[in-house]
Amino acid sequence: MSLDKQLKIRVLVSVGQHPKSGRERRADQDSRALELALAMPAATVSLLHAGAESPALREYLGMGVSAIEVLKQSAQADVVPALVQALRQDSPDLVLCGTRAETGEASGMTPYLIANALGWPLVPAVVSIQRGADGLFEILQALPRGQRRLLKVRTPFVATIDPAAAAARQSAFGPAQRGQLRSVAVSSAVDAAANDREFTPARKRPKRIAAARKATTAAERFKAATVKSANKGGQLLVKETAAEKAAAIIELLLAEGVLSTDSPA
Repeated sequence: MSLDKQLKIRVLVSVGQHPKSGRERRADQDSRALELALAMPAATVSLLHAGAESPALREYLGMGVSAIEVLKQSAQADVVPALVQALRQDSPDLVLCGTRAETGEASGMTPYLIANALGWPLVPAVVSIQRGADGLFEILQALPRGQRRLLKVRTPFVATIDPAAAAARQSAFGPAQRGQLRSVAVSSAVDAAANDREFTPARKRPKRIAAARKATTAAERFKAATVKSANKGGQLLVKETAAEKAAAIIELLLAEGVLSTDSPA
């Protein structure tokens, strides 16, 4: 692919959820993926959503896109087959999306399943993409502890956008209302595994709290607040059998409150 050829980018978007109020909104990572796509020169950007229509999708339109193709499906449907079929028909050069959804299962497996079905490589945790010659792209990938890695990938490929990527622009109200949600009827494949899952509200994991020390001076109080306490009371299991090691782990989890005595085996 030469630099003069128009680049075809498909951005997969989903309905997000505000972490405090719980209201529907554009998903943060999906909007960062759209921001990255809009910043690329000589590119045609189109949006694809699988699921029910939502007013929150118009927030993506307010970023400067004229329409969103909505593959109408029920909440119990598996979105992967419908997305794969649409991408095969469209044949884009790049497919961009967030790392995981903000609602539903949010396992982060959707981009991997799509890339596997299409037979394309998947590049996770992308921060920026620079277009090169002959279909080659230079991708800056986020690594732990703030590190970065430069990769070179040839199209077509799927990329998930890292939260460290550039923040999305503000959504304008006028373009958001003028944009179109183009619904497309597709065959829905029921996600049989979803019927066996049970969704419960998340709970905070218990944290270890060190015993409070009585400090008489300001220096001692400052030291108690800043110095990391050494780990104590641990067990080193080397020659024990696998059953004994597993029993020790379960005993620790019970003591810390991670598991309860009435938890299923």
